Amino acid sequence: MEQLIAFAGNHPMLSMIWLILVILLIGTSIKMKLSPIKAITPQELTFQVNREDGVVVDIRPEKEFKTSHILDSINLSNEKISNNDFVSLEKHKDKPIIVVCAAGMTAGKVANQLLKAGFSKVSLLKGGMGAWSGAGLPVAKGK
Repeated sequence: MEQLIAFAGNHPMLSMIWLILVILLIGTSIKMKLSPIKAITPQELTFQVNREDGVVVDIRPEKEFKTSHILDSINLSNEKISNNDFVSLEKHKDKPIIVVCAAGMTAGKVANQLLKAGFSKVSLLKGGMGAWSGAGLPVAKGK
């Protein structure tokens, strides 16, 4: 403990940066836990689709979607997302909606837009299609 205090006294900038990083990490963790949008695993996605009639919304470009996608998923174009045009999903408003992107990085923004548009059960696939393929789960081609 004495060494920690001595380090903090000798290196105030490093100590401040470390403290800020810890606070940001804790804040991000709390925000994720309290968020209505949950990041789910490929196995949880399968359970939601099979048990709760969940709908998979793939937001990748159409070319990538045609190459491979999760069975029965719906491709939502970037243009529709930009215009908040979720008419094609209206009939699924009360079902679980799982947003899938390539690596799980861009799905959060679209999931927030869906939540604001009135979709009550929105989640996203942690790791995106990379996680789905990495788990060896089936994909459809074409469409």
